[in-house]
Amino acid sequence: MPDRPTRVLVITDHPEPQPALLAAIRERTGRPPVQFRVLVPNPAHAEVHLLHPERRDRADAAERLLRAHLAAFEEAAGGPVGGSVSVRNDPYDGVEAVMAGEPVDEFMVALSASGLSRALHLDLPHRLAHFGLPVHVVAGPVPVPA
Repeated sequence: MPDRPTRVLVITDHPEPQPALLAAIRERTGRPPVQFRVLVPNPAHAEVHLLHPERRDRADAAERLLRAHLAAFEEAAGGPVGGSVSVRNDPYDGVEAVMAGEPVDEFMVALSASGLSRALHLDLPHRLAHFGLPVHVVAGPVPVPA
């Protein structure tokens, strides 16, 4: 058994905590030691060019929202939780960026399913399996029609 906590990367498209995700974090905390980091893909439309200001503006707004709600994630985890919003829309790209800078031992995926992001997100657990790490899928909220 490692001397360090198991590092769980939580991938969610909701910077504000959803009840199912908080419950999954609480359940995973029951098998300590564990450390969580929340990653939110960029909420800008995927069609927006990487250099378009909307991409940065939407990521900044989501980052502020995530920071405002980190206490709820920390309460569920029973300790500090890191969090960030990716500049990229594809959650897999965000995961790769995180893993380039820090180790990850498990994934927890809690993404809504709608439109193009639905196609990307449905395949995410399969794509993450290529890392050879455990992947836990959390049932997300039902999307609200636009």
